[in-house]
Amino acid sequence: MASSQTQSPDHHAILLDYNGNGRSALGEPLLSHDHVVKATCKEEEQHQDEASFVRTCFNGLNALSGVGLLSIPYALAEGGWLSLILLLVIAIICCYTGLLLKRCMDADPSIRTYPDVGGLAFGYNGRLAVSIFMYVELFLVATGFLILEGDNLDKLFPGIGLQVGVYRIEGKQFFIILMALIIVPTTWLKNLGVLAYVSAGGVLASLIVVCSVLWAATFDGVGFKERGRPVNISGLPTSLGLYAFCYCGHAVFPTICNSMKNKAQFPKVLVVCFVICTINYASMAVLGYLMYGNEVQSQVTLNLPLGHISTQIAIYTVLINPYTKYALLITPIASAIEERLLAYNKRSNPIATRTLLVSSTVVIALTIPFFADLMSFIGSLLSVIVSMLLPCVCYLVIFKDKKKSKIELVSIVAILVFGVLIAILGTYTSLKQIIHEL
Repeated sequence: MASSQTQSPDHHAILLDYNGNGRSALGEPLLSHDHVVKATCKEEEQHQDEASFVRTCFNGLNALSGVGLLSIPYALAEGGWLSLILLLVIAIICCYTGLLLKRCMDADPSIRTYPDVGGLAFGYNGRLAVSIFMYVELFLVATGFLILEGDNLDKLFPGIGLQVGVYRIEGKQFFIILMALIIVPTTWLKNLGVLAYVSAGGVLASLIVVCSVLWAATFDGVGFKERGRPVNISGLPTSLGLYAFCYCGHAVFPTICNSMKNKAQFPKVLVVCFVICTINYASMAVLGYLMYGNEVQSQVTLNLPLGHISTQIAIYTVLINPYTKYALLITPIASAIEERLLAYNKRSNPIATRTLLVSSTVVIALTIPFFADLMSFIGSLLSVIVSMLLPCVCYLVIFKDKKKSKIELVSIVAILVFGVLIAILGTYTSLKQIIHEL
């Protein structure tokens, strides 16, 4: 009996007998000949689609470069010049916890997502907990996108509103609702693809914004006239929360790692991405603080002078980025809700579900229209949990039987203590500010 041998996705040998039936190494029927050929072709296609080192670096940069870039000068203004040291500390910590996530993934080849890591460490409850923190973070970041759109459109087109009966909706609130109406059709599309998460366009957008702010300072008459203050103790919790928000890319790190041709190079990718992003964040922080000092707003684009091309480029770039990413943030949440609803009601409408989900973000954006406060809350609580605490805890549980050096244990304990302090102080401060401004 002639046979040919290949390998199935679950790494068991497949033998083709004279009838063309796939059998496992134990002789049990497994796959038909057609299925084996298709599986082999699919595996070859996936191998061809795997990302190179450079491409993965672009994906990682886009995961770390987001709307946090706009609030980083405000974070520096809140904490003072010395808080830049804390930015560096948080960058190092988050890079290290990213490496811990990679080690957790290496413990089980079947791990594809962050919730898988939680499941490996704590079973179903761990998977559920990680999923909840991720979904809440995605939901609030999507809400922050609407606030950002409303702020910047109101700056470009002040005084625009709409009369609805006896009520008049104008300014920021009008643009929040308008952008939600424009964005909602994009959330109805299900097959968005993971590549949209790691598009290199986000990296380009971040660079354009930094260059536009630099241009405004150098050629549009703003200049670098402010000195700032060395440190502001009362503002440090806000700074820490915003700094932590800047490095909240851990949710997609497993996906990016699994997209690589050579996954062993992922630690090098992390180091490259964190170094470049930290330089970019620090540059924007210093630029904005030198330009506007303690008067810098929650989004530095709101300080830029109108009537200049650099301001328009910066704001329009800022506006396009959330529009392209909003649906990507909402889709995982909508899919999880739909799976639950379909389990009990087969007539549930995905379009209605996603529209209601967008509407809920609109309600929160109108209720809490303070971009920096919301971002500080997300960073202090959710980003700290997802990016600092959970990787350390999962690593300790998964490798509880592995002997660890004293330096490693001390480092992990220090990160846990530091993360808990940020979570407590930052969350309290941000909630206090939100309540005060309502």
